[in-house]
Amino acid sequence: MSTLAESLRASTTLGDHDIEWVHLVVGDWQLIADLSFADLVLWVPTGLDGWRAVAHVRPNTGPMVFYDDIVGRTSGRWREPILSEAYRHRRIVNGREPESQGETAVREQAIPVVREGRSLAVITKHSNVVTGRTPSRLELTYRLLAESMTTMIAAGEFPSTAAPTGARRGAPRVGDGVVHLDLEGTVLYASPNAISAIHRLGHRGDVIGEVLATVVADLLQASGSTVDESLAVVITGRAPWWTEVSTQSASVSLRAIPLTHNGSRTSALLLLRDVSELRRREQELITKDATIREIHHRVKNNLQTVAALLRLQSRRVPDQTARNALDEAVRRVGTIALVHETLSQGIDETVNFDEIALRGLRAVVDVAVTEHRVESSLTGSFGRMRAEDATSLAMIVSELVQNAVEHGLASRGGTILVHVDRAEIEPGVDGLTVTITDDGTGLPAGFRPVLAGLGTRIVTSLVQDLQGRIRWEPASPHGTRVAFTARLRPLTR
Repeated sequence: MSTLAESLRASTTLGDHDIEWVHLVVGDWQLIADLSFADLVLWVPTGLDGWRAVAHVRPNTGPMVFYDDIVGRTSGRWREPILSEAYRHRRIVNGREPESQGETAVREQAIPVVREGRSLAVITKHSNVVTGRTPSRLELTYRLLAESMTTMIAAGEFPSTAAPTGARRGAPRVGDGVVHLDLEGTVLYASPNAISAIHRLGHRGDVIGEVLATVVADLLQASGSTVDESLAVVITGRAPWWTEVSTQSASVSLRAIPLTHNGSRTSALLLLRDVSELRRREQELITKDATIREIHHRVKNNLQTVAALLRLQSRRVPDQTARNALDEAVRRVGTIALVHETLSQGIDETVNFDEIALRGLRAVVDVAVTEHRVESSLTGSFGRMRAEDATSLAMIVSELVQNAVEHGLASRGGTILVHVDRAEIEPGVDGLTVTITDDGTGLPAGFRPVLAGLGTRIVTSLVQDLQGRIRWEPASPHGTRVAFTARLRPLTR
């Protein structure tokens, strides 16, 4: 299915700025649908086909009108007159008589989407006609607010370009709480959910008839909470911004929508949502992440302490073979510590292994005991992976590079090339193919991995743990090439 922008470009001659304006309208029209208890359909003129629906939204606050998807349909001749009239004259047009749809009667209204004095599209509002009962004050207020917003759309005054773009986590909706403010910020009406949210902040008195800015200021002063610099303009309805109020008892997210007529502000719509539980869970996650990072930091420190003790022990051992074994242990412990150091700096249990590979490669080459110069390079990208995979992979790469330095390049120096390819081997699962090539003396005659030293056996075991395979072969014109594969665990559990 094509996106709204693609549909607009295919069906109209609107420019990028006009398409963005329509996007902003559609981004907020769920609010209008909920306030008006009506379906909204966006129509664009397409020339020979008349009008085509390119977007449709249903209300969350009442029964829907259209059960089927309207997007892609043409308007039909009976609807064209009100669409064309609204579009040409840039004014709201009401349908003459409620249209019967099944067992219900539906009233239609056409609202032009206007920008800089030009009609871009038309929104039709489809409302169920309910008879036999008196609407509640909530319904009357909601419909009044919806009417104000549709009038602003027809006048090119909504949406506001001053409003921050992008979604906000915990942004309030109509069902969360609605407050209607007058020009001075006095509460004309507050929905039951809005009143409850304000009470949870700590206010015990009435809400309707009070100046909301005064109520919130008193609550913040009593709780010693920090005042956001945008708070004043939001809770008075002067600017189309978001903010959040937090006291010792609750946190409430607020969004203000100034209501205007002929360019002058007349009142404001305020949306409220109690986000206390959401913020509590976020704080728990932050605390958990900080704890995990601290654990990795301490593990890294402990491993470095172990490596230092082994280094001290190595200096006191007279036997050269034992000293070499302890030095190898120091290097391996340091490699594991490097992974935990990277984990201690992140926010989850995954790491960017490219950084670990580069640091490990430089560490092995820099401390290599050889009279000749050894160069190294890394091509390709390992990408992000789980901590358990990173630990095994770091050990494998470190051992293979160390072997290349000690056995292939110690007598003549040379170059070590590490190349990696990462690709999806099945849905949601990536695999690695890593090749480590040196231009040294090459493999010894009769080389067999199963009969090699401890490092080679460690590598073989770790590769098997990663569900991969490894092979050693001569490189051309001389040297050794080691290639292994690994199957990575999915990043999300």
